[in-house]
Amino acid sequence: MMFVRNLFVCYYAMTYVFFKMSLSEIKNKIFIINLHEEFEKIALEIFHYQSKENKVYRKYIEQLKIDAEKVSSLSEIPFLPVEFFKYFEVLTGNEKAEITFSSSGTTGAKQSRHFVSDPSIYEESFQKGFEIFYGDIKDYCILALLPSYLEREGSSLIYMVQDLIAESNNKQSGFHLHHLHNLHKILIQQKEEGKSKTLLIGVTYALLDFTEEYKINFPELIVMETGGMKGKRKEMVRDELHKNLCEGFGVSHIHSEYGMTEMLSQAYSKGNGIFYTPPWMKVLIRDTNDPAKMLGENQTGGVNIIDLANIHSCSFIATQDLGKVYKDGSFEVLGRFDNSDIRGCNLLVS
Repeated sequence: MMFVRNLFVCYYAMTYVFFKMSLSEIKNKIFIINLHEEFEKIALEIFHYQSKENKVYRKYIEQLKIDAEKVSSLSEIPFLPVEFFKYFEVLTGNEKAEITFSSSGTTGAKQSRHFVSDPSIYEESFQKGFEIFYGDIKDYCILALLPSYLEREGSSLIYMVQDLIAESNNKQSGFHLHHLHNLHKILIQQKEEGKSKTLLIGVTYALLDFTEEYKINFPELIVMETGGMKGKRKEMVRDELHKNLCEGFGVSHIHSEYGMTEMLSQAYSKGNGIFYTPPWMKVLIRDTNDPAKMLGENQTGGVNIIDLANIHSCSFIATQDLGKVYKDGSFEVLGRFDNSDIRGCNLLVS
């Protein structure tokens, strides 16, 4: 009996070590994924880990009466409604948050919070993501027009842009809040000198404000809009918005960044609102009437995000966005659900 008990203890000790090693290996492989098969394998590994070690996610899965052990494909994975980040501390394992990101939200609305235990994973995600789509950050002058984000604490976007500005190592890179004249002056200088690529990332309403006060014809400029009107202006359809911005900056296309507080990865569009994800991120579309049912290409439904960089929170998020996915894996955001907050969040309150 003593031999059997020792064997039993030894087996579980080995299993624990293997699991720890496997998790470490998974973290190292997230940002070097190349093939769909690699993505699915790692995504399933992360799902099985989070379904056990994330208390909020585990309880949500239990409420759905899903046997996590039997989940064997991406289409079977249950996605946590993004609203849960407003009401619960979504953390996996015994990790403690080193930094907490919060959403902007409207006045009086409850903010989403993303508890990040390892900021280096976020930094690696946005640095490598930028490099995939735009190349070496050191080739750029990064200009930021993000008043709504700068004027509050806890913005993951400001954290990212601040790091990109520092990494660009360009003396002209920086944030602009109220002094639009200085921004206009730098844009003219960058156009005339042509020594580095120039990227202007801005919240939509602030970019429109700029073009109404200043006009510039800078075809080489990359104008990237993020966020929205933030209650400052009337919402506009994308075609009209991009047309106005193209005319104001003298560019042919408007780039866009798709990210959110609850994610540590970003998708980018280089025009026409078609977004592409980095290899460690994937978009699936769910049926709006049956959230467990995934839709095929070119069908409109709810946007589900798999973000493998969210290994210490939750990698499987059902967003409030409506969209569609295309054959090449790109996707388009078409709007948002009318009823933004899912009322079932209280099912986890004990």
